[in-house]
Formats: sequence, structure tokens, C-alpha cells
Amino acid sequence: MFKPIGLRVLVERVEEEAKTASGIIIPDNAKEKPLEGKIVAISKEVEEDENLPLKEGDKVVFAKYSGTDITIEGKEYLVLNTDDILGIIE
Repeated sequence: MFKPIGLRVLVERVEEEAKTASGIIIPDNAKEKPLEGKIVAISKEVEEDENLPLKEGDKVVFAKYSGTDITIEGKEYLVLNTDDILGIIE
């Protein structure tokens, strides 16, 4: 598995609903990439930093044009700096 270094986390994007509230189906090419994700790995530095309340499994919201897309074993992930994380969804 991938282990981030520095103040970075590995995030798996959470897919948004493909329908609007009124039932209209949104085609894949019209959808924007979601800005929410689940943390699947954190660096040692993030783990040890008491000022960063991030842990694996947290659902987070991140900035729109942040991070680096990577593919691991056919699955897409995003490597984010902790500064790009806007908040935790509880």
C-alpha cells in the first residue's frame, strides 16, 4: 500500500449521487469530480502532529484544484497536503 510522506494524506474520493433531487440522471461526462473523500492512509508526520486531528477513515472536504491524482492497483486516489483539507465531515 502507498504511505504518504511529509504532511500528506491519501484520500479515496467519495462518489456523488448520479441523480438530482428531482430524479434527473446526470451523465458521467457532466459530473464534476467530488470534493469529498475518505482518508485511507496518513503520513507519520500527520500521525504525530497533535495539531492535526486527522486519522484514517475520516471523511473530509478538500479544495477544488488540490492534490495529485494517482492510481494504485487500478483504483484512483488523491494525495493531498494537509493544508488543502478544508474540514472533517462528522
